[in-house]
Amino acid sequence: MDSDKRLDSIGLGKTAGASWNLGVGALYEHAVRNRDGVVTASGALLCETGQHTGRSPKDKFIVRNAESEADVDWGDVNQPMDEASFDRLLNRVQAYLQNRNIYVQDLYAGADAGSRLSVRVVTEQAWHNLFARNMFIRPPRNELPGFSPDYTIIQAPGFRADPEIDGCRSETVIAVNLTRRLVVIAGTSYAGEIKKSVFSLMNHLLPAKGIMPMHCSANIGPNGDAAVFFGLSGTGKTTLSADASRTLIGDDEHGWSQSGLFNFEGGCYAKVIDLSAKAEPEIYAASHRFGTVLENVVMDPDTRTLVLDDRSLTENTRSCYPLDFIPNASTTGIGPEPTNVVMLTADAFGVMPPIAKLSAEQAMYHLRSGYTARVA
Repeated sequence: MDSDKRLDSIGLGKTAGASWNLGVGALYEHAVRNRDGVVTASGALLCETGQHTGRSPKDKFIVRNAESEADVDWGDVNQPMDEASFDRLLNRVQAYLQNRNIYVQDLYAGADAGSRLSVRVVTEQAWHNLFARNMFIRPPRNELPGFSPDYTIIQAPGFRADPEIDGCRSETVIAVNLTRRLVVIAGTSYAGEIKKSVFSLMNHLLPAKGIMPMHCSANIGPNGDAAVFFGLSGTGKTTLSADASRTLIGDDEHGWSQSGLFNFEGGCYAKVIDLSAKAEPEIYAASHRFGTVLENVVMDPDTRTLVLDDRSLTENTRSCYPLDFIPNASTTGIGPEPTNVVMLTADAFGVMPPIAKLSAEQAMYHLRSGYTARVA
């Protein structure tokens, strides 16, 4: 068992083997060989996440220490974990991965080179590595030899945490240590935890630089006018931003700086329940391509064609694909300051009419009040 010095700092220098920055084809081979995914008739890689078909916000913790103490709004959302518990959890995850083959991707978060993070994603399974490769920005090959991560994410879905030992709530845990620059994800195969961990880091770091991190989609019109679409998952951000008459900047996470908008990501993570070729042709086409990762989508076992209206596994079926699978996607991930801000809701209480034009003050009030939608 040879030591990989690039992983020594996170205690994973000696594993059964580490596969670095594999391409799409190789990751497919590993996923199928390890029986972690199957190939659909259209070429996408289909994987199931088991018990967790969505994120587990009650199992997310931030290590409380001198660096995080004053900057985190502690409570039910940002739950504290002490340093000793994190160290025990990390040591146990390291031991769990010691005799396993692991997969590593070196990636960027942030299309703006001056504000981006270098992120190393270490996963137990090949398909999660492909998810990360699709989801974030891939460095040019010549930048990989000298790649130095700002943060590292270790994802071990097969590990089961012990609340009495690890200081968590259940067998599932997402633990963020801002001082050690580490995120540990264990006990869940839902790939969205990787994506949202990076978003959490950007939310922590960017405001100090005068940049607003946003959960929104964004696009640019033919006259150079940019629009952003705020809203929870399922309210239409991805669908509206993929408008064929406009250039897609990104479908979910962006920064708004003095110079304009920039995407945090290099891919899309679209909900595909009831997806149709007629209503959403770009997303439908992207979800039927080699290189796309499908999560919890049902397929016909004989023909291997997708059954996109089947909710038997979850309502939250997902498709993860690189941005360049969308024909009208921006090649830079950067846009000007927006001239239109759209807030998508599902209002069952009649607070506002179905379509409302708000003043800047009204928009800020509703945004700060957290007025949004509760959907699956």
